[in-house]
Amino acid sequence: MKKPLVGALFALLLFGAGAAPAAAETRSSPQQVQPAVKAVDFAGTVALSNCSGSVVRTPDSQPGDPALVLSNGHCLESGFPAPGQVIVDQPSSRTFSLLNSTGAKVATLRASKIAYATMTDTDASLYQLTSTYAQIKTAHGIDALQLSATRPVQGTSIKVVSGYWKRIYSCAIDGFAYRLKEGAWTWKDSVRYTSACKTIGGTSGSPVIDTATGKVVAVNNTGNEDGARCTDNNPCEVDESGNVTVRKGINYGQQTYGFVACIGVGSKLDLTRTGCNLPKP
Repeated sequence: MKKPLVGALFALLLFGAGAAPAAAETRSSPQQVQPAVKAVDFAGTVALSNCSGSVVRTPDSQPGDPALVLSNGHCLESGFPAPGQVIVDQPSSRTFSLLNSTGAKVATLRASKIAYATMTDTDASLYQLTSTYAQIKTAHGIDALQLSATRPVQGTSIKVVSGYWKRIYSCAIDGFAYRLKEGAWTWKDSVRYTSACKTIGGTSGSPVIDTATGKVVAVNNTGNEDGARCTDNNPCEVDESGNVTVRKGINYGQQTYGFVACIGVGSKLDLTRTGCNLPKP
């Protein structure tokens, strides 16, 4: 996992913490219009005490619904969930620093509960806030990031936006790992980045944004640091035949489209909804 603090300060000194420039719409000539690229910045992202995250909504979310924050399961204040453990509807008063487009803190948001968290099949946490989407928009002019309802595809241009470091990484989806195994945990259908996204400790929980749509397609969670095989901080890929591949220096995220089918009216996460395939307690 991209642990938040161990080695992170060294990495900051080594790589710097400046944000990559946001993409803008490009045109090749008056005769040929290239597909628009959404400007991706820090608006709607959050910094946790130990990780990154983002305020997210589904396509059907309403302004009066309680807002949700997406991060990693391994970023929970209570520590890593055990293999097979799924946490739902647990009280939490955790705080999050809400960032604007430039990465400046504009507010402190507070959770009312952990709506969902696990490190089984995926590595994700979803907090419900005491504020609604409308309250955040009115008070701070910040819109939530929208979760894509569809699975991303290979070759998609992406940006990994870290609220913790206030840094944006740009690359593409290189492919997908049938199974990604790291220590005691195994994740399914993980997103593998091209080598340009050299994420570091503290980027855990960052939204992975499709630059063509501006929607969240994954949540950043890990990378192979040392070239070791299937150990903590050194995940390996396992294919359908059980063959293991180690990709030193390559980083990964967990897809998030599966959350959309599980979130209903009032931001309520309902694991019994039709089409909801998230791991259950």
